[in-house]
Amino acid sequence: MFKLSFRPLNGLTAILFIAVLLVIDQWIKISIKLNYPLSLFGQEAILDWGFFKLLFVENKGMAMGTRLDTIFPFLSERIAKLLLTGFRLVAITALGYWLWDNLRQRNTTLLPFALCLIFAGALGNIIDSVFYGVWFTSSYGQVATWASSEGYAPLFFGHVVDMFQFPLVEWTWPQWMPWVGGERYLFFQYIFNAADSWISIGVGILLFFNKKVFNTNQPLKK
Repeated sequence: MFKLSFRPLNGLTAILFIAVLLVIDQWIKISIKLNYPLSLFGQEAILDWGFFKLLFVENKGMAMGTRLDTIFPFLSERIAKLLLTGFRLVAITALGYWLWDNLRQRNTTLLPFALCLIFAGALGNIIDSVFYGVWFTSSYGQVATWASSEGYAPLFFGHVVDMFQFPLVEWTWPQWMPWVGGERYLFFQYIFNAADSWISIGVGILLFFNKKVFNTNQPLKK
């Protein structure tokens, strides 16, 4: 029977792979940041191919723009942002240890590869959250520049830069449907970045190839 086998990633290969993904993500974000103002509602996209749009939005929260102060109204926006950044730092530390442990064991499954993708994506968005506020000036109504003195936000309060959207299908719900009747719906309306893509691919590998990823009977290569 045909069986897939994988060479174990070593530490150097993993670092180089993560670095390449991180450079791609940050290059795209910084290029957008230094060349375009924020894409405001109703304005034309930077690039519009119908099924694909290139925009520039800043995400103050989590995936799909979800914010902790929306989930927990008793939190102020500032405290919610600080907690979110703190959680991201703790999560990536745990993820980094998980990756290091798999590399040390010379795991021959897809798991180290998936963890590298997720780690690179998480680190890319953390860089935005932690440093972009002090690195750049505001992008609202203007093109940002590198901040020579004061940026648009303090350390740990930066916004994640998103730019890709694939509005594949748009329709209007029939009038007879309760709650949503007559409203327009856009699929897929969410705006994301390269780092989000790395995370999604990594998580997808863990979900769809879970038997191979978590196969503890896989022999270790020496």
